Amino acid sequence: MKLTIYSDGASRNNPGHAGLGVVIKDGQKIVAEIAEYLGKTTNNIAEYMAFIRGLEEALALGAKEVHCYADSELLVKQINGEYRVKHEGLVPLYHHATALKKKFKEFDLDYIPREQNKAADALSNKAIDDHHASTHGPLFGTI
Repeated sequence: MKLTIYSDGASRNNPGHAGLGVVIKDGQKIVAEIAEYLGKTTNNIAEYMAFIRGLEEALALGAKEVHCYADSELLVKQINGEYRVKHEGLVPLYHHATALKKKFKEFDLDYIPREQNKAADALSNKAIDDHHASTHGPLFGTI
């Protein structure tokens, strides 16, 4: 099975409240949509977490081939070996991501502009918004 993965991470105030968004497709059919709150972290860490979450879900779905898209040029160039990973917080995430990508028979990762990654972007922001809505409710219940 070949799946297409769109991933995006968001962080407000960088570092700040962060979330990840992943859309996985089998052809034109969406087979998974993931929105998860990450706590407080940087945008680059959120991007890596989203990418890793997408790969893990694709493996769980039984994919042997994946074509991944992300709007983080840093992530794409680091995973594709064009940039070195210098930030110590990204090193373990990079190693985990590269170990995951080796589990696929075929793997591709391409950069896309943010405008072409709107669904994953919306999910990453939804994760942050939903967290705030659930943790910052009224002090007292309604009568």
